[in-house]
Amino acid sequence: MQVQSTYNIMKTLQNQDLCIQVSEHGAELCSIRHREKEYLWQADPAFWARHSPVLFPIVGRVWENTYRVEGKEYSLPQHGFARDMDFELISEREDELRYRLESSAETLAKYPYPFSLEIAYRLTGKKIEVIWEVKNTGQVDMYFQIGAHPAFYYKDLDLASEERGFFAFDRTDNLQYVCPSDKGGVLPDLHDLQPDAEGLLPIHTHTFDCDTYAFENSQLKRVSLLDKAKKPYVTVTFETPVVALWSPTKSRPDCPFVCIEPWYGRADAVGYTGEFKDRAYMQHLSPGELFRGGYVIEIN
Repeated sequence: MQVQSTYNIMKTLQNQDLCIQVSEHGAELCSIRHREKEYLWQADPAFWARHSPVLFPIVGRVWENTYRVEGKEYSLPQHGFARDMDFELISEREDELRYRLESSAETLAKYPYPFSLEIAYRLTGKKIEVIWEVKNTGQVDMYFQIGAHPAFYYKDLDLASEERGFFAFDRTDNLQYVCPSDKGGVLPDLHDLQPDAEGLLPIHTHTFDCDTYAFENSQLKRVSLLDKAKKPYVTVTFETPVVALWSPTKSRPDCPFVCIEPWYGRADAVGYTGEFKDRAYMQHLSPGELFRGGYVIEIN
């Protein structure tokens, strides 16, 4: 039984710049330390009980938690099941850890595609390369999504102030985003991002009154988190078609973290009842085919 692990085996990678820790449960990145300072959220359940879960085989929600493959209905929770399963450590090098999760009778009951999912973390200087490899080990075409959900601390948090810092992007012109509804489905309305005069998005206790900013259609390739002095301290780079920004400050103004989430996928549109393969931003693999993706975290 892989799900609901009763133990948590943690592995450490370090070089002269960074020290990271990864758990076999969910193959989840659980710590990023630079000069003894922690940058990754430490999963206090009072706010959010995760660090940096991997989202697979869906990102977000399928509408009403139900989806259809050739007319047969299945159910998946938000962000899928991989984040709640134990992976096998298959390779451990001085600069890289690699984990694997394979389909089983348990996964096939809720997701009818045989697969192999490998997740690796590679350290190079102040960069953490996160590598995803998905292989279709079945006999029919496979459809899936995969995404990241790392949460980073605000630097020098002062709860007496509403100010938290800034986002900087690799472009600032004509950026548009969509938002989720109460049931997690995506609303079709496009919203124009309104950066400040320097092209930055200020982060304060009301920035996330919309809950989530989801930038689609590969509008962005890089997002940096800046402190209140406008100095970058975390940068996330990616080639994903979607990137989301989220923090639960709407319900918890004292929340001390924010998420930068590169996604190869997205939640269903509100009311979607079509086939699984026809959802927005689905990834496709023929039998035996391999998908490679990922993203990079840099501590500035």
